[in-house]
Amino acid sequence: MKYTLSVLVENHAGVLSKVSGLFSRRGFNIDSLAVGTTEDENISRITIVVNGDEYVVEQLEKQLNKLIPVIKVRTYTEGGFISRELYLVKVHCPAKQRLDIMKIAELMDAKIVDVALNSMTIQFADTSERFETLTDLLKPYGIREIVRTGTVAIEKDSAVSKK
Repeated sequence: MKYTLSVLVENHAGVLSKVSGLFSRRGFNIDSLAVGTTEDENISRITIVVNGDEYVVEQLEKQLNKLIPVIKVRTYTEGGFISRELYLVKVHCPAKQRLDIMKIAELMDAKIVDVALNSMTIQFADTSERFETLTDLLKPYGIREIVRTGTVAIEKDSAVSKK
């Protein structure tokens, strides 16, 4: 099962290396990793998606909490958070197919960000499940390249515990 962890850390050089090193030393694979500063420029949020069971995630939480630059670790529960990935997809697109690809982009709420003589680049921010649908729709046209970010996630307001 996939788990999404949110790790608040001090925004210093080498912190990401310490966190990712913990995973590699223990033989855990990271499915997705995204890092960015928060509303406080001194704090960064690392969003990590891992595959495993509850025991593995519990061990990861304990080990992460032992690292000095880690401020807080939270495992998001299913249905209690919103997550997205950003995708850029370059599709083979001769002029006669341009309208078809534009309709697919519109249907999927994607945005066309570049048009060239024989290609079109589409930007799409959504879940990996919806991205698979978009990919399936675009495959017949010829996908030239896909670039995607790691997952970013935020808890839903209804899931935030009051402290």
